[in-house]
Amino acid sequence: MLENGQSANTVIPTFPIHSQTISRAPVHQWRAEHRLEKPSRKKSTRADLREIAPAFSDVANSDQTRPAYLFAKRALDIAVSASALLLLSPLLCVIALAIRLTSRGPAIYRHTRVGLKGREFTCFKFRSMADKADQLKDQLREQNQHTDSRTFKMARDPRVTAVGRVLRKSSLDELPQLFNVLLGDMSLVGPRPPVPSEVEQYSWDDLRRLEVTPGLTCIWQVSGRSNIPFPKQLQMDIEYIEQRSLLLDIKLLLQTVPAVLTANGAC
Repeated sequence: MLENGQSANTVIPTFPIHSQTISRAPVHQWRAEHRLEKPSRKKSTRADLREIAPAFSDVANSDQTRPAYLFAKRALDIAVSASALLLLSPLLCVIALAIRLTSRGPAIYRHTRVGLKGREFTCFKFRSMADKADQLKDQLREQNQHTDSRTFKMARDPRVTAVGRVLRKSSLDELPQLFNVLLGDMSLVGPRPPVPSEVEQYSWDDLRRLEVTPGLTCIWQVSGRSNIPFPKQLQMDIEYIEQRSLLLDIKLLLQTVPAVLTANGAC
């Protein structure tokens, strides 16, 4: 946080805001150079990102002047997520039963994701991988189909179960995130929430993804999903952040249906 009399340039002299000369150094490198203590993983990263808050644009602050949009967006989130959970409850039960009967472990996979302004939250998914698959991730990093280490995707991930492969292809594994939308951790539309290890590698430009509440779907989700490289995903997320409106949200929700049915980019 800025102290009295301090300017953003005083705190971060080598990172001019909205400049083409913005450093591409990751957050953890900047923290090390300025001797900032890394926060405990048991705590929210909100305080951590407040230390570098001047690197964010004014988009988040501009939301304070758009109360009608924020109210309508939240009302849409609640109405759609609550209705979908009620209507899809039989399907949710069937999927949970299929997971439990075909592999060891819980039906719901709880994992930590980073949301608005760096706040960590528990994200829900149907478990599509073998139990404790996270422990094998480091062994598979060389097979990452993305050349950018900030994201990890494998077309034929050996950790995925038979039922999980069907769930992933149809995006049914994401249905429990409707609970996250109902709770307010996520929105129906917004940049996909990253994991903390990915955020540790973010540059200043990448941090813009955290300016808004993460969502179930976004521009790149309806434009190719995991087939799109991370820099292009980032470009599309920033495009959404700068142009978002209730009309755009509804448009992206409608475009999500054919994207899910065709399974383009799903893995």
